[in-house]
Amino acid sequence: MSASLSPFEAQPPSRGRLIRSVLAALAGAALVLVTIVLPAEYGIDPTGAGRALGLTALNAPASTLEIRDVIGGNENYRKVSVPSFGQPVPLPNPAVAQIKPAAARTDSFTVHLEPGQQTEIKAVLDAAQVILYSWKAEGGPVYTDFHGHEPDTGDDAFVRYEEQQSGTEGHGSLVAPFAGEHGWFWLNIGEQPVTITLTFTGYHKDVRNYGLF
Repeated sequence: MSASLSPFEAQPPSRGRLIRSVLAALAGAALVLVTIVLPAEYGIDPTGAGRALGLTALNAPASTLEIRDVIGGNENYRKVSVPSFGQPVPLPNPAVAQIKPAAARTDSFTVHLEPGQQTEIKAVLDAAQVILYSWKAEGGPVYTDFHGHEPDTGDDAFVRYEEQQSGTEGHGSLVAPFAGEHGWFWLNIGEQPVTITLTFTGYHKDVRNYGLF
């Protein structure tokens, strides 16, 4: 009984098929070389794929910073290598990164409202500036309207960010959609005195505290 032949032995590939297989393998190896090996190992990126994949950063030249250390009154200088990661892509929305020359300011308020009393406190913001806020009412629920006014539209035109018919606290952030006043109106809707504490931090230019009315 003779041993059976494999399909490859029984029907050997033609010369043309072998040539096509070799060419396909060479093309695949060349693609890997151009898109991965050359950008990662040598910083050569003719197609731009290496930069898109972050591979050129692996072979980017390092810059050197000189650091001054003061220990026990003695100054020592040492060099530190910092890798270069190439040129960044443009930000889709530059307003998401706001670099400032000074720290953000924080304002805090405590307001006591008798039944039926109301108050309004607002932050003055330029467009695209941000605040983080937190407020809490103790003693009972309040009606609150978190909104913003554009200076040229008058007090009757406003944008509402949140409304609570009967709330006791609020927390969040605001990126001002326009330059103007942005803040809170509170009304004590209960039968007991209420104390509201408000704190907000950000790059607001001023605060408008309209007091009790």
